[in-house]
Amino acid sequence: MLSTTEAAYLAGIIDGEGTITLTKMHHSENRRPIISIASTEKELLTYIQKLIGGYITNKKNYKPSIHKDSFVLTIKKKQNIFTTLEGILPFLRIASKKKRAAHILEKYDLTTPRNGKYTTEALALKHQFEEEFFAIK
Repeated sequence: MLSTTEAAYLAGIIDGEGTITLTKMHHSENRRPIISIASTEKELLTYIQKLIGGYITNKKNYKPSIHKDSFVLTIKKKQNIFTTLEGILPFLRIASKKKRAAHILEKYDLTTPRNGKYTTEALALKHQFEEEFFAIK
């Protein structure tokens, strides 16, 4: 659980440098939520990783003489994503990120069977959920 201060701080970081989206991990899979945060300050990402989990990767620096090294914290674990989104939702200020977070919290579980097996009807609902998500601007 995030404290109020941690949730507000994290919301600010995600508003500024983060992404709340749906992605496929493998070509044949359906999309699932992820949160990612990019930064040149690895110490910041390490702090956030201690709060909400995830893993940090290095981004390729094609011009080291011009650009600083940068890193990405990616959170894929469903429980960590839901706990984080629930905590930061009241503090998000970017309308599209707030709407996307709310959409995931409200509808993802309703359109995702626990066993991962989709009927034709369930798959249509999943695709509708994804279309609604990506229509949020």
